[in-house]
Amino acid sequence: MKNILTILAVLLGMTAARAQEIKAEVKQSDTTKGKHSVSISLGSDETKDTSNKVFDLQVGMLDLGFNYLDDKTDYNSAAAQSFLNVDPSLKNKNLFSMRDAKSVNVNIYPILLKARVLKTQRQRLYVSLGAGLQIYNFRFNKPISYQNETVPQVVMDTVNFTKNKLTVTYLSVPLMVTSKTKLAKDIWLVYGVGITAGYRISSWTKQISGERGKEKDHDQFNLNNFNSCITGEVGVDGWLRLYASYQLTALHENSLQQYPYAIGVRFIGI
Repeated sequence: MKNILTILAVLLGMTAARAQEIKAEVKQSDTTKGKHSVSISLGSDETKDTSNKVFDLQVGMLDLGFNYLDDKTDYNSAAAQSFLNVDPSLKNKNLFSMRDAKSVNVNIYPILLKARVLKTQRQRLYVSLGAGLQIYNFRFNKPISYQNETVPQVVMDTVNFTKNKLTVTYLSVPLMVTSKTKLAKDIWLVYGVGITAGYRISSWTKQISGERGKEKDHDQFNLNNFNSCITGEVGVDGWLRLYASYQLTALHENSLQQYPYAIGVRFIGI
């Protein structure tokens, strides 16, 4: 995950520097009054929302928050009983209890195309489409291990881990509707909803213990290859923006009915 984030951070930095160099605008129109234009922008800036600016190619959107699991599993089902190779007394949702402060969600969208569909003196409405990464990090309290030997299973390990996490990364495409309402001079309330569709491009576990040192294992672990989420945001433009997401598809292909959700801060947005 560190390598992915480092590469994306460098790309975002290079793109942002270049965009600032060229004044963040590339127009695709003639000089005739009333023609539409396409521009490149960094974040939102209502003071530059000119009347002929309909399409923006925005550089970057970044979310950083915490992720959790909404566990709806029937642990008495045959599928769950078979998947969990642990003591029967442990076959319940507490098996997957997490260290909430260290279970981090990161969403990175380097490029988004947004279209302004409404503009009045006090109101803006945008529709945007992008592509990027949606990353979940699940830090577990108990020494559970995901294995995929003969069949996928979860076992209770025999060592105490100082770090025990599962990371799942999706290539994600968000479609969002964002609205802005002017509250006062240069103060805009931002709120919006959207959906994302994703494909799992990486999943791996990282475990650190005194007995074994650092171990990593890349595998599918019975995880679903596809995901979809509903998302929302609210905040004051240029000051603070909060986001939330809830995954509509189960994290696993079968056996467990766990649905990730996340809450955090949107540092760069439409």
